[in-house]
Amino acid sequence: MRYLTVALAKGRLAELAMDIFTSIGMDCSEMKDKSTRKLIFTDEEHKMKFILVKATDVPTYVEYGAADIGIVGKDTLLEESRNLYEMVDLEFGACNMCVCGRPELKGRLGEITDLKVASKYPNIARRYFQETKGQTIELIKLNGSVELGPLVGLSDVIVDIVETGSTLRENGLEVLEVICPLSARFVVNKVSMKMERERIMEMVNAFIEKTEDKDQ
Repeated sequence: MRYLTVALAKGRLAELAMDIFTSIGMDCSEMKDKSTRKLIFTDEEHKMKFILVKATDVPTYVEYGAADIGIVGKDTLLEESRNLYEMVDLEFGACNMCVCGRPELKGRLGEITDLKVASKYPNIARRYFQETKGQTIELIKLNGSVELGPLVGLSDVIVDIVETGSTLRENGLEVLEVICPLSARFVVNKVSMKMERERIMEMVNAFIEKTEDKDQ
């Protein structure tokens, strides 16, 4: 039996995913050691390997077969648009992708010619405005503190993840439009799904069961 490799997005999503893997019998103890510098962690009993990678790289590892399975946020999947199977909505890490800006712009975005949009997620922003809304925009890619965009005149609005909205409120901004809900997803390489369908589906069903138990 060959190893199945799971790519986990570093940080909170990995911690929550490890909790589920542990609850279905996998050994993630080595991975939970905060002092370790290892990159690959192995559960010999179940022939599983776990790798911790940057969130934006998870879909790449899965699409190219370096990982059979990935746990990653829907925002990354939408931005990266990789060719893989999205199997389970794990329902943790829930938040929304939103258009945000000054309150006076609410309901008026369609009136602005060449709307300036700043975002860490240029592909999501482009598809939403140009394809979904049919609106021409000037897109500005930022890597951090996107809330500054409207405050310093760099952009009219931003497209970003909103969880509580506290950062927006503290800076005089608010949600103008909700693009879509987001949460962590269980994704699978397409070839792996054919070759290891039985083992992967056992995990998929176990994750679905754990998600349903949490909802009850």
